Amino acid sequence: MRILLVGATGLLGTAVHQELVARKHDVVTVSRTGGDLQYDVTDPSQVAELYQTVGQVDAVASAAGSVPFKPLTELTVQDYQAAVTGKVLSQVALVKEGLTHVVPHGSFTLITGVLAREAIVTGAAASLANGAVEAFVRAAAIEIAPQRINAISPTVFTEAMDAYGDFFPGMKPVPLADVAQAYVRSIEGRQTGQIYAL
Repeated sequence: MRILLVGATGLLGTAVHQELVARKHDVVTVSRTGGDLQYDVTDPSQVAELYQTVGQVDAVASAAGSVPFKPLTELTVQDYQAAVTGKVLSQVALVKEGLTHVVPHGSFTLITGVLAREAIVTGAAASLANGAVEAFVRAAAIEIAPQRINAISPTVFTEAMDAYGDFFPGMKPVPLADVAQAYVRSIEGRQTGQIYAL
């Protein structure tokens, strides 16, 4: 398959890229500052330009999405807007613009996270964004068939516990290799409208 991987140079994106290449897929990597192509997917015009550059693909996978983490009392309207722009609208644009560039039985795989279903202190904006992405996936799935759409919703990565473990007390971490396998399941499988929680 020819796969467009957005957010390909981050911790998760790198793991997904390695797994897809190992499975003999042709992967076009995208990020703001590296990869095969450099685009900022928070800008809808750049998303449209990205697809014009890439052309037809079998699948689109997103491993990109940024949200602010602050105590609820410190979160501003701008912080919530940043979360929605950075994780929700950017991925919605990847789907909307990609509908005419993904083959009829192709797929979209988006990224959410555990905070859609579990709360942590400082995670309100992330919870809002993750929940919105998951709701969008379920709604889009019934309208874009035969194209498919799923979301990957991991907890904290085992490889990131040193940096983020204290924010996720008592939550079992998940290895990046397992998360990458969930992307494979979404891309190579046949399910749609699924939230793969890890």
